Amino acid sequence: MRLTGGIWRGRRLKLMKGFKGRPTTDFGREGLFNMLRTRVDLSGADVLDLFAGTGMLGMECASRGAESITSVEKQNSSCRYIKEQFAILEFDRIAVLCCDAFKFMQRASTQFDLVFADPPYDLEGFSKIPGLVKKSELVVEGGLFVLEHGENIAFSGEEGFTESRKFGHVHFSFFNFDS
Repeated sequence: MRLTGGIWRGRRLKLMKGFKGRPTTDFGREGLFNMLRTRVDLSGADVLDLFAGTGMLGMECASRGAESITSVEKQNSSCRYIKEQFAILEFDRIAVLCCDAFKFMQRASTQFDLVFADPPYDLEGFSKIPGLVKKSELVVEGGLFVLEHGENIAFSGEEGFTESRKFGHVHFSFFNFDS
């Protein structure tokens, strides 16, 4: 796993042993962050990474100047891995919450400039995530929500949807929930 931009660009991190998930590819992350450059100012941004997995999306944001990263992941081994990697990178403005992302969204009281969600593609309730993010008011006015998903689901009819992009087999849908 390689960081694709920012101050840690090109830095390789050790692979997580026994990871039960589908990490976003370097190609997908690089394409996503090239798009984000024109949509979000990551410098000083507060970022939420739901279904964080290995935490690479949060690490990419930190590398590009994000102020803080909150990673939500329910697998204990992934939470430990994310903490270890941020410690190696000497980035201490990280909060790793080892809990269910759906429960987090129900009780969240903080807002973020950028919210990512990269759930397992076969997750029950996957299609409800954009609505839950909107309802929980996780995204600040003018902020952005990005959902990673497979090709078998589309979100163009969802409230706040602005566009979708494909990088290899990875699809990203973008949402703006401004009133």
